Amino acid sequence: MADTLPPLDLPTRLTIVCPLCRAPLLRAPKTWACINRHSFDVAREGYINLLPVQQKASKSPGDSAESLNARRAFLSAGHYAPLRTAVTRMLGPLAANSLLDLGCGEGWYTSAFPDISSEIIGLDIAKPAIRMAAKAYALSCPDITWLVGSGASLPVEDAALDVISCLFTQLHVDEMHRALKAGGHVLVVTPAADHLAALRGRLFDALIEHQPDKFIADFEPRFKLVGREDVRAELSLDNSSLRQLLAMTPYVWKAKPEKRAALEASPRLETTAAFSLLLFRKAE
Repeated sequence: MADTLPPLDLPTRLTIVCPLCRAPLLRAPKTWACINRHSFDVAREGYINLLPVQQKASKSPGDSAESLNARRAFLSAGHYAPLRTAVTRMLGPLAANSLLDLGCGEGWYTSAFPDISSEIIGLDIAKPAIRMAAKAYALSCPDITWLVGSGASLPVEDAALDVISCLFTQLHVDEMHRALKAGGHVLVVTPAADHLAALRGRLFDALIEHQPDKFIADFEPRFKLVGREDVRAELSLDNSSLRQLLAMTPYVWKAKPEKRAALEASPRLETTAAFSLLLFRKAE
């Protein structure tokens, strides 16, 4: 079957590889396949599942549907809009031809990237997240490729990408180094020290600061830190937005049930979202 498929519809497109044998995948409207006859159907929503069972640590890896729905509602309300603006402002000058948004979730941040790169891939290990993203942005962002896949084994050729963005997701530095071109960039977005301090103070007996600088050592010496920005957003959340934020964060699973219940019953919460943006460049 693979040898009868048409070639890539755009010769300049980034080559996506088979997750089973790493051979290039030929893109066709309904099925992608490699020369070794591994094939992957294009879902009705337009995404492709490139996560083989041997790359799964559980039956349904990644965020739950409840968390994704809460995240979609919270982000769509604009609470984290200052962060999305800062991300695009930092990435824009890089003039990337190819950008992979690793751990893209339901795609709200990814949907801002077509203005800063000619080819975008949104990748997440959670199939419900990619399904949600593809369905939401099929019309407004038709050129984004949505893939279910693992950050530990990116389905792209060596030295293929200009930029990888990592917003609140697990970092696989070795794999990102493999997939990036020389001089390519990784943008890491992580909570700043006092991120959601008022919320966390209600959930835990002791408030432990986040440590964004801990990631720098993981990237050295193969990457150099070339840019940094801290972003803050004052949040005034009604009960509905507060519940959405709690459902999309990992904090609540570590909190005592009675503390979570008390916070969920609050009519309003004032807190500050604080983020650290760290831009790394791969050594030449």
